[in-house]
Amino acid sequence: MWRYRLSVPAKKGLKQENDAPTICRSRAVTATVLAMNKLTSVFNSRRYWAGLALIGVAALAVALYYQYGVGDEPCQVCIHARLWTVALILTGAVMCWLPLTRGTQLIGNLLVVVSGAGLGERAWYLYQLENGIGNGSCQFELGMPDWFAVDRWFPSLFEVRNLCSFTPEMLLGLSMAESLMLFAIGLCCIAMTALFMTQQSQH
Repeated sequence: MWRYRLSVPAKKGLKQENDAPTICRSRAVTATVLAMNKLTSVFNSRRYWAGLALIGVAALAVALYYQYGVGDEPCQVCIHARLWTVALILTGAVMCWLPLTRGTQLIGNLLVVVSGAGLGERAWYLYQLENGIGNGSCQFELGMPDWFAVDRWFPSLFEVRNLCSFTPEMLLGLSMAESLMLFAIGLCCIAMTALFMTQQSQH
């Protein structure tokens, strides 16, 4: 398996006082290489995919807490965001079961990027609606075809019960829409990093 390698040329005849900066740089580079190898190992393991699935479950649990615990009923765009979160959970769960080859990890990470991008787009649309930006609209129905009528199959999770308005405030004074945008950006960055490192590690 491919690994980050460290090659430090030997230097002779240096005075002891000049060796200290070289040793410090060498140790810093060594620590960086070890960290990169550790990160690559994580991305190439099922722990990474289980972690993504658990992150998705946690995000869905937060949404359900605000719905049933706080009383903030979900709107159409909120349910769309939940569907992208479920896509993340399913991707992580399926990847925990599949053999981790270069091909499956490529597809899996691309699906995570797509889920993150879809979630980010819905969060940005919701942010625009609650701040009066653009000409977006929101309906009191999910708008899915009959063959994907998840709002009828699982109404406790996917039924639209409110029109789009202001989302609740969360940590650091951010609205839920703003928090979802940051979450989506972080998710895409992680998946793209994993995509690069896993493909390189199997050359």
